[in-house]
Amino acid sequence: MSESSTLVSSAAGRYATALFELASEAGALTETERDMIALGEALEVSDDLRALIGSPVYTRDEQGRAMASVAEAMGLSGLVRNVVGLMGTKRRLFVLDEVIETFAKLMAEHRGEVTADVTSARTLSDTQRAALSDRLKAAIGRDVKLNLTVDESIIGGLVVKVGSKMIDTSIRSRLASLQNAMKEVG
Repeated sequence: MSESSTLVSSAAGRYATALFELASEAGALTETERDMIALGEALEVSDDLRALIGSPVYTRDEQGRAMASVAEAMGLSGLVRNVVGLMGTKRRLFVLDEVIETFAKLMAEHRGEVTADVTSARTLSDTQRAALSDRLKAAIGRDVKLNLTVDESIIGGLVVKVGSKMIDTSIRSRLASLQNAMKEVG
């Protein structure tokens, strides 16, 4: 099964796909992407907003009115407002973060990008990021968007995941291999 068909198999995938197709037909992909990024950032920073969309305590009407107010205050497009409103009336706001994530994946696929999850022991410099992105693009043959995280426990090196492929050049991994080899000898 391809990644695109996997993306749309869930409720979140269906909402994201519908939003993507409507935005594409309206020529509003860039605006819709900007709105979805803003909505995702609002969810990230607001405990109240996360509680609103995730709690079954609020009625459909309360969630709908609150989300309409949030969407208006944020200046979101009518298209995004309608989809969020529909999700509220169907009691599906709890998957909003997944809808945002899936929409971002659909946009990346539309642009021919692939996302690489990169874990490093320290924050990568701009030069290191550019070099890594260029090497991955050469290996994969597509533009690569880096999703960077820092994990000091890997000690050094990188762990790179692109789709189902993983490259682990971390020192932690090398030490674990050496430790296993030593156990086999002794």
